[in-house]
Amino acid sequence: MVVQKPRYTGIRWRGWGIRIVLLGCLLWASLGIGACTGQASRWGEEQQLLAQAWAYVDRAYVDPGFNGQNWWQVRQRFLSRPLKERKQTYQAIEEMLATLGDPFTRFLDKEHYLSLQTSTAGELSGVGLQIAIDEQGAVRVIAPMEGTPAEQAGIQPQDEILAVDRVPVAGLSLDEVAERMRGRSGTPVTLKLRRQDRIWEVELVRQSITINPVRTRFFELPQGSVAYIRLSQFNGNAAAQVRQAIRTAEAQGVRGYILDLRNNPGGLLQAAIEIARFWIPKGDIVLVTDRHGIQDSIPATGEVLTEAPLVVLVNQGSASASEVLAGALQDSGRAQLVGTRTFGKGLIQSLLELADGSGLAVTTAKYLTPSGHDIPSPGDPARCGGGGGIHSPDGRNLGRAGGHPAAASLGVVGADPRDPGGQKRVREEIPLQTQISIVGIRIWIPVCFQFVLGSEAGFSGPLLGSSAGF
Repeated sequence: MVVQKPRYTGIRWRGWGIRIVLLGCLLWASLGIGACTGQASRWGEEQQLLAQAWAYVDRAYVDPGFNGQNWWQVRQRFLSRPLKERKQTYQAIEEMLATLGDPFTRFLDKEHYLSLQTSTAGELSGVGLQIAIDEQGAVRVIAPMEGTPAEQAGIQPQDEILAVDRVPVAGLSLDEVAERMRGRSGTPVTLKLRRQDRIWEVELVRQSITINPVRTRFFELPQGSVAYIRLSQFNGNAAAQVRQAIRTAEAQGVRGYILDLRNNPGGLLQAAIEIARFWIPKGDIVLVTDRHGIQDSIPATGEVLTEAPLVVLVNQGSASASEVLAGALQDSGRAQLVGTRTFGKGLIQSLLELADGSGLAVTTAKYLTPSGHDIPSPGDPARCGGGGGIHSPDGRNLGRAGGHPAAASLGVVGADPRDPGGQKRVREEIPLQTQISIVGIRIWIPVCFQFVLGSEAGFSGPLLGSSAGF
């Protein structure tokens, strides 16, 4: 038997029709799989929905052994349940997926499914606020986005949100607050706010907002200019925004770049590939292995935007697409990685829509860095020496004080987590053997210059922290 290797172009394997996405936890696809039509007439609506979920996993899941179980028998067991309402069906789907032992393959209700689609598409409908939950549990504004209803209404950083549409937010998760503020463009939403001793209500009209995950700063130094590019997620706008940032920097004649991927939970695989191609002139960007063990490589195109030296900042919150980009830049020798070990998520998820508008995030493939380095999950000591992810070759740790031979010193000013207002600062000396050809300089970069945009509240798990935008 001859097995033809699937051709991988962009984010599609031809013949599968899967649109791949890589997240700090996932993103989306269309397999065109329906419920098993031969038996559909004998099932009720709830059984058909569960069968559709089973079929998606059956045809796409990365492990053809389904965690050592007979997947058909799992199907029969759950379909035999008396499913009479949608809540019961959702619970059954969640339990069925849990048997796979894969935390990244999971059920998404309609709101979470739409939220993930929106965040990766790079556009959402809302009022344009970036928020966080402080140590006391209060929902506070980080900043209003420029040109949005929130900015036009005069909402300011550190304003506290007390209620949304007269529903108190006390005790709600960031996800729940974000969901209440999002909605169809043109619809109103009322916020109750507090600023010191003043409490007031304001009605805002939601509008379509483009999510820009890139922020750029320039440090003018005697030896030359350095561009700092912060990338908060890999959404549909990420590649274009990074391209523009590099072109602007090149026009200013910068001597080098700092690319900050700290706490970037991932996003679209294609965005990571495109951004890597801006820096890497030749060789592979990433290796992708499907459920049959067939491996394909995605190469550089030779169309680099700059040859200036590059340093990449990573930490334990850098996951998925961040690890694809960081791994490619490290393996190619194009960049120096500085920071703590990354999260360790070498898996690709696809978002699959169910008939009622809910969806599944299904692990459909795994990836390796160009040198063949596997990126296992954290907590798997047999595979990764006690930790997952990518790390700098000599173990330099972002935030660890100390010296390093022939190193420049890169300083970071970080917000004290106990001080949401950011009045207190934590100053750390970070050793950096830099490729940037400027020696003996200090660059102070505010860690809080991360501008977490979009619906990152839609992501779950330890990748998020407590910030979101809508």
